[in-house]
Amino acid sequence: MHTTLISATELAAHLTDPDWVVLDCRHDLMHPDAGRAAYAAGHIQNAQFANVDADLSGAKSGPDGAFRGRHPLPERAALLETLRAWGINDTSQVLAYDAHGGMFAARLWWLLRWVGHPAVAVLDGGLAAWQAQGLPLVTPVAPRARGDIVEKHTLTRTVGAAEVLANLEQKTQTVVDARAPDRYRGENETIDPVGGHIPGARNRFFKDNLQADGRFKPGGELKREFAPLFDSAQSAIMQCGSGVTACHNLLALELAGLHGAALYPGSWSEWCADPARPVAHGA
Repeated sequence: MHTTLISATELAAHLTDPDWVVLDCRHDLMHPDAGRAAYAAGHIQNAQFANVDADLSGAKSGPDGAFRGRHPLPERAALLETLRAWGINDTSQVLAYDAHGGMFAARLWWLLRWVGHPAVAVLDGGLAAWQAQGLPLVTPVAPRARGDIVEKHTLTRTVGAAEVLANLEQKTQTVVDARAPDRYRGENETIDPVGGHIPGARNRFFKDNLQADGRFKPGGELKREFAPLFDSAQSAIMQCGSGVTACHNLLALELAGLHGAALYPGSWSEWCADPARPVAHGA
C-alpha cells in the first residue's frame, strides 16, 4: 500500500493493474478550464480527470448562506459518489498527479484520507517526473466499472473558523499558512484582495517542501524544517488561500513522520470574508 508518494517508475509498472486508479488533478486557479484542456491534450494512460472546482470542492455557501471559502470541502456523500464513479473500491490503490509540484494532487490525497481511505499516494515530481523518464502521454479515456468505496473512520482532522478565532486567545495551537510569502504579508492584491494573514500564523510556503527537481525533500529534512514552527503536529493547523495547498504541507508532515495536524478548510478566503475577524500584516 502506498500512502504518501509513489515514483514514476513504480506507477508505470502498475498502469494496467485493475486495482490501481490514476487521477489527473491538473488545475490553474486563475484559468479554471486549463486543467481539463491539458488533460484532453495528453495524460497518463488510464488516468481520469479530477476537477478541483467541481469534484474536489463543495458549495461556496453553507445552508445558512455564510461564505465558506473558495474551495470548501465537498459533502462526504457527494465525494463518495464521485469516487465510486471513478471506479474506486475499498481495495483500490489511488494515485494522484498534477503538473504543479503536487499542490492539487495533495488535495485529492487528503480527501481520500478524510473519508478513511489510506491507500492513496501522490506522484512524486508530478507529470514532469513522468515525462523525464520518456514515459508517454495518451489521449483516449478508458472507462472503468463503478466502484463501491464506503466511508470509514477518518484519518484526518479539521477545524473551523470559530475554533481558529477562539485560539487567538487560547493560543494552544499554531496556524501555519502555506501561501507564498508576499500573499502572507498582504502584498498580492491580485490574488488576495483582502491582504494579510491570521494573527499569530507562521508562514511555510508549500513550494519549500520540494527539491529543485520538483520532488519532495526527504522526510528527515522536512522534519527539521517544520520543527521551529510549532511544538507538536497535534497542535498545528494548516491553512492557505482556500484549503488546497495547505494539504501539501499536510502531506509533507506525513513524510516527516509528524502526524495529527489539522486542516482549516475555509482558510484565508473564508477568514477574510468576515470583516469582524482580525487580520495581521507583514512578516
